[in-house]
Amino acid sequence: MGKLFIVPTPIGNLEDITLRAIRVLKEADLILAEDTRTSGKLLKHYEISTHMHSHHMHNEHKTIENIISRIKGGDTIALISDAGTPAISDPGFLLTRACVENGIEVECLPGATAFVPALVNSGLPNDKFVFEGFLPDKKGRQTRYLALAEESRTMILYVSPHKLVKTLQEFVTYFGEDRPICVSRELSKMHEENVRGSVKEVLQHFENKAPKGEIVIIVGGKSAK
Repeated sequence: MGKLFIVPTPIGNLEDITLRAIRVLKEADLILAEDTRTSGKLLKHYEISTHMHSHHMHNEHKTIENIISRIKGGDTIALISDAGTPAISDPGFLLTRACVENGIEVECLPGATAFVPALVNSGLPNDKFVFEGFLPDKKGRQTRYLALAEESRTMILYVSPHKLVKTLQEFVTYFGEDRPICVSRELSKMHEENVRGSVKEVLQHFENKAPKGEIVIIVGGKSAK
């Protein structure tokens, strides 16, 4: 029987990949990639010629059975996403669960993920935190906000750039304009930016400067009265 490797890839800077990850990708029989065009640039940079198949949120339900069959037949398969660690707000959970249910060995390599550097450099408490990822777009969004408003731990959220200002406006409503936050964008890239301050201050910053790139928001928890 083969094996499934979960392989983190750089979130921006191509140097942020481990030597072990490069070796595993070279030795695998197949690489499952979220977007083969995006991953193709990384593989070309490191001269990795392993064949790729597309594996993303729109087809993962249909491809899992075939992937499980290949691994049971002896193939070693590596799963990567466009950036960071698969299954963290990216495809990967369904395949991992299926492998576990079928007695297939799964090994996740340590490596890049966006929320860790964002949390550490935010300056907000990181001894305890909660990862929320992307909030629901519509249904359930208000419910999540009402719950998070009472959360005492530091919170980590992902948000797309075109929704950042609206999200910060919602923060004013549910967290208050004085709640400390840090917005990190383009982590590890040339134009990395970390904007720290109150919700009001950070909102004003991005109302005057349209945000671009991948964004992580770190929100301070509710202080005890």
